[in-house]
Amino acid sequence: MLAVLSPAQAIVVYTDKEVYGAVGSRVTLHCSFWSSEWVSDDISFTWRYQPEGGRDAISIFHYAKGQPYIDEVGTFKERIQWVGDPQWKDGSIVIHNLDYSDNGTFTCDVKNPPDIVGKTSQVTLYVFEKVPTRYGVVLGAVIGGVLGVVLLVLLLFYVVRYCWLRRQAALQRRLSAMEKGKLHKPGKDTSKRGRQALRWWSSRWSYERMSRARSFGLLSSPPAEPASRTPSRT
Repeated sequence: MLAVLSPAQAIVVYTDKEVYGAVGSRVTLHCSFWSSEWVSDDISFTWRYQPEGGRDAISIFHYAKGQPYIDEVGTFKERIQWVGDPQWKDGSIVIHNLDYSDNGTFTCDVKNPPDIVGKTSQVTLYVFEKVPTRYGVVLGAVIGGVLGVVLLVLLLFYVVRYCWLRRQAALQRRLSAMEKGKLHKPGKDTSKRGRQALRWWSSRWSYERMSRARSFGLLSSPPAEPASRTPSRT
């Protein structure tokens, strides 16, 4: 039975694609890596610089055996600072006191024996009198502003809707209370019937008194009998 062995994975180096700086300021050139091996004591970092429009790249920084070696005679004399940490797979450097002549391409190369095969990574430095606002920053600010307005409109909509619903609920409760009050309150028709019944009983009582008076000879003509007790519905 044949076993297929996967080839050794190469070291992978990461840098920014572009960085920007203003004249007289400083900029950090970040460099990190991935390796299938543990960080070796023999790990090394090398930075090379190719000027804008130039053909050849020159070495400006080297780290090996735990020691940084900085170019002390070239273009970046006394302007490079080591800020990396191999244990964190970081090989970053800082360039101070930027000048227009620093425009160019910087290459980071990492070796982590026995993992020494892999591609380098490059970052382009642009030096300006003032650092321009990047398109992505402007676009992000615009999108953030639009989202903020949309969220504010939605919040106002829900607040207004909530107040409207509360008002409708309060109005509904008032209407329900008024309807319940009407059920317990006698209507006009009921009052009318009561008055008619009262008049009938009064007429009936008068008729009986007059009938008694006639029986004793006090009245010569018979009294008029009251109408039916059933009140009219009109």
